[in-house]
Amino acid sequence: MSTKPVPDTIPSAEAGLTGPPPQTYLLRLYVTGATAKSARAIANIKTICEEHLEGRYVLEVVDLYQQPELAQGQQIIAAPTLIKELPLPLRRIIGDMSSSERVLVGLDVRRNG
Repeated sequence: MSTKPVPDTIPSAEAGLTGPPPQTYLLRLYVTGATAKSARAIANIKTICEEHLEGRYVLEVVDLYQQPELAQGQQIIAAPTLIKELPLPLRRIIGDMSSSERVLVGLDVRRNG
């Protein structure tokens, strides 16, 4: 009669205790050239993301002057505009992203109230 060695740990049971992976935020910031407002929006959103979404976000900056075709179908009416594509629901935030609280509520990172 042969016996099989018993492992020291049970990987499948331990793996289930970690919970679901954190959501990745897909963000697209539309700016208009190298203006002060555009630079402020880029710096502000990068700071907010590093502080609150570290390792869980992808940020794409689109200059509407250099790549206007990327804004087609996005209904961009003002710049800077931040679009949160994932996780759903899709959200739009307009402005220079200087109000961290407003941006966090818009990204569904914090609840309003």
